[in-house]
Amino acid sequence: MTENLLDARVERKPKLFETVVQTLRSQILAGEFAVGEKLPTESRMTEIFGVSRTVVREAVAVLAAEGLVEARHGAGVFVLDHPTRKISAITADMGNRISQAVNVLEVRMGIEIESAGLAAQRRSTSQEASIQEAFFEFERLLHRGEPTGKADFAFHREIAAATNNPFYVEILDALGDRTIPCDRNSPWFSIEVLSEDYLSRLQREHLLILQAISAGDADAARNAMRAHLKAAQDRYRQRLTGQQAGYQQRASSDTQT
Repeated sequence: MTENLLDARVERKPKLFETVVQTLRSQILAGEFAVGEKLPTESRMTEIFGVSRTVVREAVAVLAAEGLVEARHGAGVFVLDHPTRKISAITADMGNRISQAVNVLEVRMGIEIESAGLAAQRRSTSQEASIQEAFFEFERLLHRGEPTGKADFAFHREIAAATNNPFYVEILDALGDRTIPCDRNSPWFSIEVLSEDYLSRLQREHLLILQAISAGDADAARNAMRAHLKAAQDRYRQRLTGQQAGYQQRASSDTQT
């Protein structure tokens, strides 16, 4: 009885052709084979996978049914341009960029929360004026519908400068464009995402930081900066999820037409 129960729990091993399908599908979607490129010959794939010609033919038939390849009589098997392939490349690239942005924000939270508090305590009159100037430049660009990324960076950099500790500025300068990757001139964010409503919300968060620094309230400045950077992390994650869903929906529509 025990042996029978153990046997019942043994998972079904994948058939040989399924293993070949999974490997080739992954390679195609990862871009290891370009669109229009010919797959290895049938005899070569039997050597690579250690299977029979029949198994290779079964695998190719599955991939052809999925629209990933096309078998051309007398010529071989060629990779097709399939929506899933495009989505895989787009989402992988976006995932890398979003991941980088979130990582940068983690570093910024470790630095800028304290820099906001120190700026509230140490800023000079001229340094406070520079923070305000960057804030109003963001406002001006927002109303004109122009890219705000440089003004956004300047706002955070002026706060770092107001700590009167040059290392805060050096760290932001080292991060450079990665500090504010989300801007209207960024090719990987759409105008719809960077709407006036979105940027206005961002500017309201800046205003709370500015007000706390001007009031000399270090705790309020830290809390406002923490809330601002945390909200940015949430927005990046939501953007990735939403755009991936959109790509998947469009791909599904493309395959049905």
